Amino acid sequence: MQVKDLEANKGNVDIVLEIVEKQEPKTFNKFGKEGQLCNCKAKDETGEVKLTLWNEQVGQVKVGDKVKITKGWVGEYQGEKQLSTGKFGQLEVVQN
Repeated sequence: MQVKDLEANKGNVDIVLEIVEKQEPKTFNKFGKEGQLCNCKAKDETGEVKLTLWNEQVGQVKVGDKVKITKGWVGEYQGEKQLSTGKFGQLEVVQN
């Protein structure tokens, strides 16, 4: 799959992207547990998409890495598509 094919509210997304920008991680509390999230900008040859990293993923990825998302989820926030691993997906750094 490629960025141009991503549709909001769709799951089971398999895609390889290059991380081109990484924001500062944010810490949050949910259900009494502390977690981290970090928004990145990722691209392929067809476009860019916002990629949200959760918890341990935040430390795995840096700018310039190629990552493979398996069974990812595309959500939408304020009209912008956002890709994440969702509940069932996986993130793997395939090249750094």
